[in-house]
Amino acid sequence: MNELLSKISSYHLFNYLLPGSLFAVVATELTHRQFVQQNLVLGLFVYYFYGLIISRIGSLFVEPFLKWVRFVRFAEYRDFVAACKKDPKIDELSETNNMYRTLCTLLITLILLGGIVLLEERYPGLKRAELPTLTLVVFGLLLFSYKKQTGYITKRVKANVDAQ
Repeated sequence: MNELLSKISSYHLFNYLLPGSLFAVVATELTHRQFVQQNLVLGLFVYYFYGLIISRIGSLFVEPFLKWVRFVRFAEYRDFVAACKKDPKIDELSETNNMYRTLCTLLITLILLGGIVLLEERYPGLKRAELPTLTLVVFGLLLFSYKKQTGYITKRVKANVDAQ
């Protein structure tokens, strides 16, 4: 177990495990459903997964929205790659930046969850569609996250080839 925990990077700790754990605690209080796991080992995996999903929502929806409304602006990816080679602190700043995005998304997710709970109370029939809908939503999130990550890898390879 200690060996597994030692392999978790600070990025994974602060962008997946922390938000996932916070989600479990607050969602359990908000919905009176049991998101908190009694088994610590199982809990670590479940909280990591919650955090991963929250992070992907931020990456696929919150970040593009904030770019669209011009709240944030990003450097060109090739410039980012080149700058990271010269200044390793940029990677750390980027990690912190992603943590803030994920924590904002955590709050949005909890608000949406609260709305879903209210809708289910008003329309009890919605509860039957919960699992199939959730499964499709998570599948879509992971599918488009895969596509986005493949795009980043392709851009990074191109930036490194162009720099030679």
